[in-house]
Amino acid sequence: MLITILAFIISLLVGVPISFSLGVGAVAYLLQKGMSLGIIAQRMFTGLDSIAFIAIPFFIIAGDLMNGSGITKRLVGLANILVGRLKGGLAHISIISSMFFGGVSGSAVADASAIGSMMIPAMVDSGFDLDFSGAVIASASVMGPIIPPSIPFVVYALLSSTSVAALFLSGMIPGILIGISLMVVAYFYAKKRNYPRSPRWPTFKEAVKALVDGIVPLLMPIIILGGILSGIFTATEASGIAILYALIIGVLVYRSLSWLKIKEILIASAKMTGIIFLLISCSNIFNWSLIIEQVPQKLTIFVSQYIKTPTMLLLVINIVLLIVGTFMEGTAAMIMLVPILLKITAAYGISTIMLGTIVVLNLMIGLITPPVGLCLFVVCGLTKLRIESLVKAIWPFLVAEIVVLFLVTYIEPLSMWLPRVFGYVK
Repeated sequence: MLITILAFIISLLVGVPISFSLGVGAVAYLLQKGMSLGIIAQRMFTGLDSIAFIAIPFFIIAGDLMNGSGITKRLVGLANILVGRLKGGLAHISIISSMFFGGVSGSAVADASAIGSMMIPAMVDSGFDLDFSGAVIASASVMGPIIPPSIPFVVYALLSSTSVAALFLSGMIPGILIGISLMVVAYFYAKKRNYPRSPRWPTFKEAVKALVDGIVPLLMPIIILGGILSGIFTATEASGIAILYALIIGVLVYRSLSWLKIKEILIASAKMTGIIFLLISCSNIFNWSLIIEQVPQKLTIFVSQYIKTPTMLLLVINIVLLIVGTFMEGTAAMIMLVPILLKITAAYGISTIMLGTIVVLNLMIGLITPPVGLCLFVVCGLTKLRIESLVKAIWPFLVAEIVVLFLVTYIEPLSMWLPRVFGYVK
């Protein structure tokens, strides 16, 4: 087993993509055990042999279609009505817009790119510091994969055999809490640095127009959740409905999606799906080798010897995941660690729904922590800032998100109340 781990780590250190690094580790294990390499193809196929996996590419396509439909400006207009008059109005508008956008696209990177390209220039032109503007956009993008629909929650659901709807519900309050915490930090800095706010309240006509324009894209997550919770369709079917709704909005309502643009979106979505599925299939081989060697069982015994309470275990899990998130992409980390965490936490009576919320929160916070914070690099590309400058500006927002993480970890109703209300938890 040591050879497998070493092969994986060395592959990562020399720059091999994580999917292939997992494959290298698995090959090293098979060669060590004298097994046939044909097992690799078999285990890769087994890792993807589930109809539920259709939800992943479908949600990716739906989010890309909505993003390509030009919803950003409409969501920003709606956010302006709600929070534009607060001190530092544009910062609050950016945060609320990210909350709305996350509920439509489910992607942090898409959120940072779409909202950032529009709001960062507007904030700088209004007198906001460039590094502060970038920090607001990057930190707010974390909400994208937490507020439903969420691809990380779908992946976790498939790994843990947990209800997708329950996980979607569990992420709503934590996602909103992150938005509120970021607005508190932004308001503090706006008062301290005398950042401007919107010069006037919108007129009634402007408010109605913004509300109508903004509510159309926001109906998608409502339809998805409402359909799943009411039993009209499953989570997998909901992903198909999401694509249909996105096409109707983009082609018939906004008329902003041409067939050429749809083709480009489908190609981009296929590439992203290929990356995720290759990662899932390769990780299945790696996890299979861990199971054969009874690594989860051995870790469970080891942990039970030194950690006696769920409180301490959750603290250790948070620390480990925050560290892992700094150097590993969230989906990859989830696929590798969730099977082990499920085995360890089962003995402590920790709900798989609550664990899923904690795991996703931790790994999405990793999107804004160096050295592998994807959203940091997106915002650095938009602002031309050095990553050191952006990290220095983002730390108050990062602290706020970590505070929310620990509140969600130790105040159980924050993640479990909505699943309990809808009958997913007794």
